[in-house]
Amino acid sequence: MRLLQHIGKLLLAATFIASLGLNAAVAKTLKVGVSVPSADHGWTAGLLWWAEKAADDFKKSEDDIEFYVVAASSGSKQVGDVEDLMIKGIDALVILPHNPATLQKVIEEAYGSGIYTVVVDRELETPAQNVFIAGDNAGLGSVSGEWLAKEMDGKGKVVVIEGMSIPINKQRVDAFNEVISQHKGMSILDSQPADWSTQKALAVMENYLQKHPEIDAVWCQDDDMLKGVMQAIKESGRTDIKTVLGGAGSQDIIKMVVDGNPVVRATVTYPPSMVASGIALAITGARHEMLGKMYHSAPSRVILAAELIDTNNATEFVVADAAY
Repeated sequence: MRLLQHIGKLLLAATFIASLGLNAAVAKTLKVGVSVPSADHGWTAGLLWWAEKAADDFKKSEDDIEFYVVAASSGSKQVGDVEDLMIKGIDALVILPHNPATLQKVIEEAYGSGIYTVVVDRELETPAQNVFIAGDNAGLGSVSGEWLAKEMDGKGKVVVIEGMSIPINKQRVDAFNEVISQHKGMSILDSQPADWSTQKALAVMENYLQKHPEIDAVWCQDDDMLKGVMQAIKESGRTDIKTVLGGAGSQDIIKMVVDGNPVVRATVTYPPSMVASGIALAITGARHEMLGKMYHSAPSRVILAAELIDTNNATEFVVADAAY
């Protein structure tokens, strides 16, 4: 009887050990889905580049991670992409929503099913994620305003070119306007949207140049739009505009700063590399690991500082081969 009991215990132990081995085998490969909008302008091209770079970097150092990086041309396409990723059995989802309202439901489904979810840049109306990571939009506006006011000695005429009419644009513009309002010698002549598009910014700037005979500076909060602004100024032959400030920190514009462009002397970060940081957070969270040397799990909200890039530090932000 004792022998049978002993054998029974051994079988139970073996079954338990086997189940551990089976669970380890099942959990051996961590599946991470990354969903971003298609590269319809420079910043989103940079976003996709950084997502693929992060996936490649992790695969070089770890054998137990599988990545699915997908890009969608519309909100409805992205919904389908997320559904496909869920069918593949992903353990973590990193997503920059094409349109937060359109993606709300499917992200809720992913998060509710236990998939570790990191939402990047565009916040959902109803939170449905473990971590939200984004740049500091208000900080981008205030840092831009402070630098411009200093460069202009607190006086002069400014025109503003805005992004899309969505909350993050309003955060940037409101913060910028607040700083400029503190300098009584400065005035904002005009403020119109160009949807973060180079071509639309070109058209808006052409209109400004015809409408306003004197312009000292342009704030366009985005380096893609800055290219359109610079083209319009060049084609007009105007020489009164001494400063043009964009934002996000594209490699093209950083190079202009490094090379000593007399008009483009700075930019402000809103890095597409945030998606790479989101991937790192997702991996750490899905594995239930601590972040770095912290004594707690990953934070639920990460806001990356808006950093001024000027001639003093521009070389530090150069990334070879980066798409943006």
